Amino acid sequence: MKKTHEKILKWYKTHGRKDLPWRNTTDPYSIYLSEVMLQQTQVKTVLERYYFPFLKKFPTLKALGEAPLDDVLKLWEGLGYYNRAKNLHKTAVSIEKLPETIEALMVLPGIGKNTAHAIAVFAFRQPVPVMEANVKRILCRLHRFSVPDEKKLWHHAYAMVDKEQPFDYNQAMMDIGATLCLPKNPKCDLCPLKNICKGRETPEHYPIKKKRNVPAREQNIVIRLYAEKLSLCQRSGKFLHGLWGFEKSDIPPCAAEYIGEVSHTYTHFKLKCKVYLYFESAPGQEHYFTPEEIKNLAVSKVDEKIVKLYLDTIQDN
Repeated sequence: MKKTHEKILKWYKTHGRKDLPWRNTTDPYSIYLSEVMLQQTQVKTVLERYYFPFLKKFPTLKALGEAPLDDVLKLWEGLGYYNRAKNLHKTAVSIEKLPETIEALMVLPGIGKNTAHAIAVFAFRQPVPVMEANVKRILCRLHRFSVPDEKKLWHHAYAMVDKEQPFDYNQAMMDIGATLCLPKNPKCDLCPLKNICKGRETPEHYPIKKKRNVPAREQNIVIRLYAEKLSLCQRSGKFLHGLWGFEKSDIPPCAAEYIGEVSHTYTHFKLKCKVYLYFESAPGQEHYFTPEEIKNLAVSKVDEKIVKLYLDTIQDN
C-alpha cells in the first residue's frame, strides 16, 4: 500500500481542497461542528451560509450549551435535518469537551460510526479511516461491490488507511470521491487509484443506485389571525421538532378562507399544503406573532412560504 499512499498524498498536495476552514484548525469543537453540518449537506452550502455564522454566534462548546435551543435552531434555519442542531445542543449541554475515542464519541447523540471516525482522525489525529458517501463509492469501485456491504467496506477501509498520515490521507480520499470518482462520468484517467481499481472499466456499476420513488403528501394548514397577528405553535413531534409552525388540520374551520397552495420537496417526500385563513374574534391560541416577529423565530422553509403566501394575499386584497 505504500506506493498507493504516496500517489494519494501526491495528488492531495496538488489538487486537495486544503483551504477548507475545518481542515485548518485543531479545535475539536470546530471540526465536530463541520462534520455534523456536512451530514446530508454539500460543502458549498455549509461553507457559504452556515459554518462561519454559527461559529461566530457560538464560538465554543460551552457557549453553545449556554444558548437557548430556539437560538440554535434559528441559526440552523434552512439547513434542514434539524435533529442535527438539537443533538449538537444536547451534547453541548451535557459535556464540557469532546471525548477522543471512537467508542465514547458514538455515545453522543447524533454521532454514528462514520462521524465518530471523522472526529477521531481530524480532531485527534487517530490512525483510522472515514467512510462517508464519497469514500464508500470509491471502495465499492475498487473492489467491484455492486451492493455496498458495510462490514466488508469497513474492513477494506481499515486495511487501506495510511496510519502514518491519516489526516491528509482521509481528506484526500474524500476529495477524490468528490471531484474525480463521481457517481456519473467519473474522471478515471486522472485518478491516483486507477491502477488498483477493479471497477475502472464500468465504474457506474459500482455501486448500483436503487431507483427511489418520492411519495407525495398533502396537508391542510390553517393560519389563525387575531389582531393582525398569526398563531404559531412550537412543534413537538419528531419531524421538525422544536421549530415554530402553523396548525395542521384534517378539516379546516367552516368559516376559513382558502388562499392558495405551497409546496416543498424534502429528501424523502414531497409536501403540498392547502392554506386557509381563519379570522378569530378572540384569541383562541397561546402564541401570536406579526410577520415581522416571525422572522426572528426558527421556522421551516414551508412555513416561510406560507407566511409569504399570506402577505401576498393581504397585499392583493
